[in-house]
Amino acid sequence: MPHRRLENGLTSSPAVMFGEALRFARDLAGYTQEGLGKLLHCHRTVITRYESGKRSMPRDTVERADELLGMRGLLVRLWERVDWHADIEHPDWFQKYVELEAEAVAARVLQYMRINGLLQCEEYAYEMFRLGDARNNPEWLAERVEARLSRQDRYLVDNGPSMIVVLHESAIRSVIGGPGTMRRQMEHLLSVGERSNILIQVAPFSCRTRKLPTTSVVLLELPDGKEWVYSESLYRGHFSDAPSIVQEARRDFDLVRGSVLSVDDSHAFMTEVTEEYRYAERRAERGAVVQEQLQRGQRGRVHRGGPRISRSRPRA
Repeated sequence: MPHRRLENGLTSSPAVMFGEALRFARDLAGYTQEGLGKLLHCHRTVITRYESGKRSMPRDTVERADELLGMRGLLVRLWERVDWHADIEHPDWFQKYVELEAEAVAARVLQYMRINGLLQCEEYAYEMFRLGDARNNPEWLAERVEARLSRQDRYLVDNGPSMIVVLHESAIRSVIGGPGTMRRQMEHLLSVGERSNILIQVAPFSCRTRKLPTTSVVLLELPDGKEWVYSESLYRGHFSDAPSIVQEARRDFDLVRGSVLSVDDSHAFMTEVTEEYRYAERRAERGAVVQEQLQRGQRGRVHRGGPRISRSRPRA
């Protein structure tokens, strides 16, 4: 179900068309979003998402809205024409993910190769964006890093949304920015893992499970109990709230959790990896010092001008 907006305000999305019809009916009936929300027992922001086509409206809510707005079944008929369970693939896919993430009351994450954005420290996030910035634009980098870190705020507070994360060992072994950056990132993981609403478990390379998903997956639970599955391919994101897909993703996640290290063992594992990076960082620093000393010594032996002329030296 592509949410693709065209020029001049046109759209090819049935969900967006349904949302526009809902907005038109609400305006025609003289209701504000807040007023209609009260009658439908939901918040104004939920009405906003219905009208933008970014959220599926439950059938009983559609029927109630159709009755309240005097649409004589038109909203129900339009709603039935939308494939609400289709995957969403569109250019602004990540914006949709951020919107869902900002509303979620719980998140389950299985992560490969890279640390998930909700768990990145500032330096790691900077290095991640720097890798993808061919322009080397400091202002652009600073804006992206700030935006990423701001997504973490609601999770890093008391009584924040719950977050259960399974980090594959590849995520903490893939070096981003050098051993110093990785050491600080590992310290950040150990710190946030102490929070009561965040659990971090490691799936080591030796992990044995009946079915280990081959790509990173995020399950988001919204305040109304609705769940979304999100994953990424090379150039786009994929969303689904189809009950069968959500159920399969939750089952796979639970099976993986049953085979990975416990929370305590994961903490010990990450502590050990932190020390490995600390040791590598010190070796790198010592190597840099030795290299600088060698270069200085070599500069002292550089002969300028003409060829070197050997001279006899008096014997002692």
